[in-house]
Amino acid sequence: VQLQAFGGGLVQAGDSLRLSCLAPGVTFANYAMGWFRQAPGKEREFVSAISPDGTYIIYALSVKGRFTISRDNAKNTAYLQMSSLKPEDTAVYYCSANSGVRRYWGQGTQVTVSS
Repeated sequence: VQLQAFGGGLVQAGDSLRLSCLAPGVTFANYAMGWFRQAPGKEREFVSAISPDGTYIIYALSVKGRFTISRDNAKNTAYLQMSSLKPEDTAVYYCSANSGVRRYWGQGTQVTVSS
């Protein structure tokens, strides 16, 4: 299963972007969805996650209050709304689907924030 992440781009500091993650071929409602990011020269880090039914959400401290994760189980899609973007948010963003037994990853989408 290959998740499809898209929506990245080049923006200026303070702008917003919405990332989407399509998860075809899985029973989407059985999977917690997560977003991770990896900046050049750094390890991949956790950004946010949402439970299968959307009732439990967590954020990394670095993005809390600026990013919002959501999901639409009818569309097999998870979203990451990013606001007040900062240059330090520049990274490749990956989505992940985790059932507790299996984990799938997307190919990543580049987000670049200029100052």
